[in-house]
Amino acid sequence: MPVNVLIIGSGGREHALAWKLKQSPLAGRIFAAPGSEGMKDCARPVPAGALEFDKIADFCAGSDIGLCVIGPEEPLAKGLADHLSAKGVKVFGPRRQAAMLEASKQLAKEFMKRNYIPTAGFQSFYDPRPAKEAVRANENWPLVVKADGLAAGKGVRICHDEASALAAIEDFMEKRVFGSSGARVVIEEFLSGREASVMALCDGKDFVMLPVARDHKRLLDGDEGPNTGGMGAVAPVDLDAETLENIRVNILGRFVEGLKKERIPYCGVIFAGLMLTKDGPKALEFNVRFGDPETQTVLPLIKSDLLGHMLACAESRLAGERAEFHDGACATVVMAAAGYPESPVTGAEIRGLDRVPADAEVFHAGTVSDGGRFKVSGGRVLGVSARGANLASALALAYKAVSAITFDGVQYRRDIGSTIREAEAK
Repeated sequence: MPVNVLIIGSGGREHALAWKLKQSPLAGRIFAAPGSEGMKDCARPVPAGALEFDKIADFCAGSDIGLCVIGPEEPLAKGLADHLSAKGVKVFGPRRQAAMLEASKQLAKEFMKRNYIPTAGFQSFYDPRPAKEAVRANENWPLVVKADGLAAGKGVRICHDEASALAAIEDFMEKRVFGSSGARVVIEEFLSGREASVMALCDGKDFVMLPVARDHKRLLDGDEGPNTGGMGAVAPVDLDAETLENIRVNILGRFVEGLKKERIPYCGVIFAGLMLTKDGPKALEFNVRFGDPETQTVLPLIKSDLLGHMLACAESRLAGERAEFHDGACATVVMAAAGYPESPVTGAEIRGLDRVPADAEVFHAGTVSDGGRFKVSGGRVLGVSARGANLASALALAYKAVSAITFDGVQYRRDIGSTIREAEAK
């Protein structure tokens, strides 16, 4: 019997999920709450916000929803999975207790420490005065200052000197630029190396690892400019067998063992942000949902049935699942609005979507339909993804599609995947 699916969210990640789940032989009708006009080919929008728990529950009951897939972190942290599970809805997305491993960086670091997950040394502070004292006493630069709570991927600053670290503490704890998310800060040692994003499907007992991706957080080419929610991604990252096994056993494996030991129920995605250091991979953070834009890059590489895997998680039978992946690589280039990330300028008309080649996919993140024309409505506007026989061909296809699209003030990086391409060429 076909399974009706409700996806919570309206961004590029949710568009990619709808696109992938629609391909499943198990899929019935696909809905998204609130969804968007840009997703309409994959999912029917539902007039319910991601935090309107009762509306969502009522829709699930009235539309015979067989699985609810929660995209964003905020409804997870506020207990949407708990609310729906209590009403008998199958949910792919962890409950609030587990979601706090993303919603509080302090809780996450303490969880890592208790469960021997390799990570950076850290201190937590509830008061700006001792936090500033710790900065003034520091002798090893740079330092990393993190707002404890959710900050849309922007609550982390790498501080190269005392002045910038003190300014970060003032912004987070005193000026509250991220509201209550900055009431506490975590100050960490800086780890050197290459970053990697590792996502795995998990039912609380077992996990299935997905292809390793690499996000590009900085706004400008050469990793310059301010931090963003992500300007593009590539997958897979070519890692040696020893490093992959290290990640599987010492990062993901210890995370799942920690969940079991601490009796934290879990169904959803484990998303580990890693630094590949000279001493091996170390966890920078854990997220409890699909990454963005990593999802737009990794999902096109999944050959097996994602909906089947998600149902296996929701029914606690992941142990028998084996994921299959396409050969080759995938690349995603994010097209952002003028003024992003500080003050995105909205309203510009998006032109050229009808000229995008068929071998690329365009995932809508910050768009709105106005009289049949799409306009910019958010900071990250579109994610353009393409799969190729290798990374070079995937990037060529993605950038060819990007060149067909334009809007006033468009920003995008021209060097997505460049460091990996350089390594491949050697």
